[in-house]
Amino acid sequence: MYELKLAEHRGQIVADSRDVARAIGKEHYRVIRMINTMRTHLNHAKNGGVKSLKFFIPATYTDEKGEERPCYYLTRMGCDMVANKMTGERGTLFTAAYVTRFHEMEAELTKRRELRAEGKPQRRSLTDMIRDNPEANRWDYKLYTDLAYKAAFGKTAAQIRKERAPGSKRHAVDLLTADELTVYQKQEIAVASLYAVGVDYEAMKAVLLTERTR
Repeated sequence: MYELKLAEHRGQIVADSRDVARAIGKEHYRVIRMINTMRTHLNHAKNGGVKSLKFFIPATYTDEKGEERPCYYLTRMGCDMVANKMTGERGTLFTAAYVTRFHEMEAELTKRRELRAEGKPQRRSLTDMIRDNPEANRWDYKLYTDLAYKAAFGKTAAQIRKERAPGSKRHAVDLLTADELTVYQKQEIAVASLYAVGVDYEAMKAVLLTERTR
């Protein structure tokens, strides 16, 4: 069975409807149609309606042709609703998969939030140094941030985003696991430390990328 992937969206854990479709063995358009029906029932119930956003969050993605297509982010309750529509072995396996993945992701997300909070002063320090440098330009923060990504993973932030969330506008740092975030933050500290003592970009690049290949 397809391994369900989860992500963070505005502070909550969600599953992409495209991944849910793969997990339950249905075409994505059928899952979209099912969700649209559920949303209609939720929003127009006689009891005043239940907020469908608690279950299904409208979103879009860019397909291989570069065209924007609709999808949904499903919360845990949204996955519950989809699972309740299924019977037999596939329904049982899907339920087991999303319950397990949500539990794992909750622990992962807690760790990532702690790491992000710990690294915030360092990120602010680099931002402040670039802002206060009269020779800096508007692209420098991206330039040095990308250097930290390259030193950590051999890829820029845009390349990571394209690989892990094609068509998404999410920040690359939000796509890193807790272990990857630890590696990235070490390189971020190295960049800020070298910047603080006046090491220019090319020299910094030579030092950090050479260290990565050792």
